[in-house]
Amino acid sequence: MYEELCALGCTGMWDLVPLQPGKSLISCRWICKIKTHSDGSIKLYKAHLVARDFDREYEIDYEETFAPIAKMAYVRGTLYAATSRSGSFCWLDVIRSADFVQSENDHAVFTHTSPASCTILLLYVNDMIITRDDFAHITYTKQYLHRRFAMTDLGLLRYFLGIEVARSRLSILLSQQKYISDILARVELSDTHTAATLVELHLRLRAGYGEPMSNVTCYRALVGGLGYLMTIRSNIAYAVHLVSRFVAVPRIVHYVVVLRILRYLRGTMTRSFFLPSTSSLAIRAYYDADWASNVTDRKSITGFCVFLGDSLISWCAKKQTVVSCFSTESEYRAMVDTTVDIIWLCRLLADLGIGSSAPIPLHCDNKSSIHITTNPVFHERTKYIDIDCHITRHQLQARIISLPFVAYVAQLTDLFTKSLTS
Repeated sequence: MYEELCALGCTGMWDLVPLQPGKSLISCRWICKIKTHSDGSIKLYKAHLVARDFDREYEIDYEETFAPIAKMAYVRGTLYAATSRSGSFCWLDVIRSADFVQSENDHAVFTHTSPASCTILLLYVNDMIITRDDFAHITYTKQYLHRRFAMTDLGLLRYFLGIEVARSRLSILLSQQKYISDILARVELSDTHTAATLVELHLRLRAGYGEPMSNVTCYRALVGGLGYLMTIRSNIAYAVHLVSRFVAVPRIVHYVVVLRILRYLRGTMTRSFFLPSTSSLAIRAYYDADWASNVTDRKSITGFCVFLGDSLISWCAKKQTVVSCFSTESEYRAMVDTTVDIIWLCRLLADLGIGSSAPIPLHCDNKSSIHITTNPVFHERTKYIDIDCHITRHQLQARIISLPFVAYVAQLTDLFTKSLTS
């Protein structure tokens, strides 16, 4: 707490002033957190002083006593604008002043290109990651930012937001073993059993079926934790999608499914996400749809995955927004979602200096969808998806994508649309 107060004072972000007559104060509180290493050992004790702005009442004139503290938090890492006594400035303006260019496709990505190298700066809410191996420019960038803000250099990336990173010359391994351990400790399962699969085969969950849960907060916290775990554990995407439908009014039967997911994770805790450094940079994608699989509203599930060489870089398991009258229609809506994701990834990779080879293969196991895309004549089964047809057909004609047929047994996206056997 003392270090936090000293940091606020050294940056000149506040002044001690007397309370004006007729003004009311906004209270403040300390937010304390113990940050740990990936092995669970204590790294540091962190304290932030924040304003309790939610205490503000209507038609009461408040003295903005702690407003500079909130602005200090902005200066230390978010993308919001901030002010100081030296004038108005913005985090983004500081990055741009170091000759970094902001990506139009992802505003959290900044790049600096020189004839010798390309340095990529990823800016998040309270942290930064600098990638590529131009150490001279990385050192210059860190020194430049350190002169403008109070920063801590954490060195090579080992542990970041619950993700453990192990690297070699040939690959990068990402794991969340400690994060899974923390979730399991929160639940306090009385047994040590593991599950071979995430959910039962052909499982269909309904809303409003079964006895209501008494502790709704516990269910929501677990599902939220599983949602973040899905950052690198792509194989749990369908199961997390399934239990996320019922966070509003969860039932005991839904909680049982969450416990099964946790038992599966207990048995696969040491598995890592593998990113090879020697594969090609060619993009390929797969997509599929499970037609009318939601027994409550009969909406379909879209599933897709995109590879950069041998690395899986994007995946999705989500319920479609409308009810499809035919299975071909649901397949086509999934195709459109995948096409849009491919286009965005191509543009983002172009910002990073990585060109994509065209056309990009979009593997499909539904021949009707392929025929609709290549056939300019609309008929009864396509009149409801006219715009979607044009989106994908335009990308096909522009040779951005191609539509190779893949056999059902080789369809990778079954992992994102249905429950599978072990």
